[in-house]
Amino acid sequence: MLVVGLFVDGSHWDWHARIPHTLWAYLTSIQTPIGATPFYLVYGTKVVLPLEIEIHSLQIYLQDYIIDEVTHQTRLDQLLLLDERRVNALEHLRTYQNHIKWDFDKKVKIHEFNIGDLVLK
Repeated sequence: MLVVGLFVDGSHWDWHARIPHTLWAYLTSIQTPIGATPFYLVYGTKVVLPLEIEIHSLQIYLQDYIIDEVTHQTRLDQLLLLDERRVNALEHLRTYQNHIKWDFDKKVKIHEFNIGDLVLK
């Protein structure tokens, strides 16, 4: 994983202190096999990075002007669609795995062995 390499390279003695940062980077980055972030599949919403809270992004800016009732209804709708999103992620994962299998299988050479052939164990 590239993220782990970036955090660990240079100072190997404090790797345990960097685990939370590495885990956060992993959970908030899009994973190719599932086509979504793990955070999104668990919580049903995009992650708001701490930097976006300090430097107000449009998403944070608009949250101040939304009526609470509308916000609650929107969140409820997002949670109801969460199962559907998880099923879509599972389908995306299966498609990805089938593609990887097909790509691997096209490179495999079939060898037929007969009784008495010497093979490396």
